[in-house]
Amino acid sequence: MSEGVDTVGMDTPPRLAVDRLLDDPETRIIVCCGAGGVGKTTTAAALGVRAAGRGRKAVVLTIDPARRLAQSMGIDSLDNTPRKVATVGAGDGELHAMMLDMKRTFDEIVEAHADGERARAILANPFYQSLSAGFAGTQEYMAMEKLGQLRARDDWDLIIVDTPPSRSALDFLDAPKRLGSFLDGKFIRVLMAPAKVGGRAGMKFLNVGMSMMTGTLSKLMGASLLKDVQTFVAAMDTMFGGFRTRADATFRLLQAPGTAFLVVAAPEPDALREAAYFVERLAAERMPLAGLVLNRVHGSGADQLSAERALAAAENLEEGGIVDQESGKAGLRDSGAEPTAPAEPTETARTANPPETGSPGTEGDTAVVDRITAGLLRLHAERMQVIAREQRTRDRFTSLHPEVAVAEVAALPGDVHDLAGLRAIGERLAAGVPAGA
Repeated sequence: MSEGVDTVGMDTPPRLAVDRLLDDPETRIIVCCGAGGVGKTTTAAALGVRAAGRGRKAVVLTIDPARRLAQSMGIDSLDNTPRKVATVGAGDGELHAMMLDMKRTFDEIVEAHADGERARAILANPFYQSLSAGFAGTQEYMAMEKLGQLRARDDWDLIIVDTPPSRSALDFLDAPKRLGSFLDGKFIRVLMAPAKVGGRAGMKFLNVGMSMMTGTLSKLMGASLLKDVQTFVAAMDTMFGGFRTRADATFRLLQAPGTAFLVVAAPEPDALREAAYFVERLAAERMPLAGLVLNRVHGSGADQLSAERALAAAENLEEGGIVDQESGKAGLRDSGAEPTAPAEPTETARTANPPETGSPGTEGDTAVVDRITAGLLRLHAERMQVIAREQRTRDRFTSLHPEVAVAEVAALPGDVHDLAGLRAIGERLAAGVPAGA
């Protein structure tokens, strides 16, 4: 049995033991991945709060641009520097949080691996400024770089990563390969060729071909942009190998036994289809999967009352029931007997027993109670139908991946916006089953 998993019966998936995973000192990195909008950021933050409360020195790295993590942790803002979160719990545990600043991380790499003059030239280069701010895949690659930096510092015994909110599954795993392809591509090699071929003979040899190539590229890109790219490539030449080396090292770190991946999903068909892809992709890349966190799962403490029975009871109340209760004389109507007129009450009786208009026993109030009860029964029926639909969706995932441990997190009535809410999510994660289950 693997660490962080509790086995159960054959009809249900194994339960993900979140506390066991957090308490294990061998667990040094937890990566929360999944499609956008399924609660990755909240899950990562809740894991960090719970880990710190249980004595770990944790840091949460988020790449979510919504910046909800800072608000939930009571920090004015997050940036590229880990900031300590106060009052997360008793004991020796600590929690720090940070948000990836893609451009700042790229700048730090340049400053750390180039001499002062070359670093200034790169940072001022217009093509570099565009690349570092929004080039496709840069965010994912910089997330890998920042993870490697945090692990190298060894200031924390647990790093929790909230991956980029992208529907392109596991883009951050592909980033090093894409960067390598870009750096080794024909376009880069052509631009680097004049710098790599020494002497006049070499330049003479390349002169004709390069002039034709640069002429064509100038028409496509513009002479100014081409010059910026060539200057950037020449300045970055000595750093390209370092990019690949660090990316490969971080990739191996993600495959190491001290790393645990948590796939985060919601009990909806699209989200669980995406989760299934994540599980398969992680297996193909030999990444250590800890389990599935299924957020916003609905439960009920009255699940013994089925949706069908609740709807039938609601209809019976709304239609007046099997017995006609409008006049309260159903028995007399069935027998065919004429009702006997009641005796006129005396003045004394009227004074002693005034009419109780609006009292709980009146016919009008009974109708109101019936309508309210019918409405509640219909709400319960809708809840039971949601629960059944979520169960079928989860069962389809489980049938495809019965080996994946699952922790189900009960849906909350509102958004999480403070540490108390994150602690509540952590408790539900540890319980692993929805409320009322």
